[in-house]
Amino acid sequence: MTDQTAWMLAVRDARDKAAFARLFDFYAPRLKGFVMRGGMDAALAEEIVQDVMLTVWHKAAQFDPERAQVSGWIYQITRNRQIDTIRRTGRAMPEELKHEDDHEPDAGQVLAMEQEAGKLKQALSRLKPEQRAMIEKAYLGDLTHQEIRDQTGLPLGTIKSRIRLGLDRLRHELKELREP
Repeated sequence: MTDQTAWMLAVRDARDKAAFARLFDFYAPRLKGFVMRGGMDAALAEEIVQDVMLTVWHKAAQFDPERAQVSGWIYQITRNRQIDTIRRTGRAMPEELKHEDDHEPDAGQVLAMEQEAGKLKQALSRLKPEQRAMIEKAYLGDLTHQEIRDQTGLPLGTIKSRIRLGLDRLRHELKELREP
């Protein structure tokens, strides 16, 4: 059982506020990045994340670890909220959000996604620390190269080189995920 599942079960079964705080701290930045990659600005993404986490608290009783992983359940709520927001604001819907499914995510798909995420985590841990740091800032932290430069004081060329070399190594290590 993952930490996230244990926290979610504590929220579901005991309305544990400390466990909810850990869930929030873990998922909020990830969900914000997910929503922003779907075309939302930072302020609207934060609003959606707040709403999603409030829904997680209120609907915790509906979580069933036998049907879905915590991450799949929370990301499905986020995806649905993002679609609702897009419809409400009349924005053009990004392609990956146009096909809404009315059913729960397939447990096999969620498991495969979590296994791939585990492999990515392992591959990231094998990168040189300076490459890993740049990739995490750029892709997990959603920072631009300029923002990374401002934060680290490194030249743009160094930042771009570290990201490129790190991504090349990740592609090499994870190529079996892309092959059928």
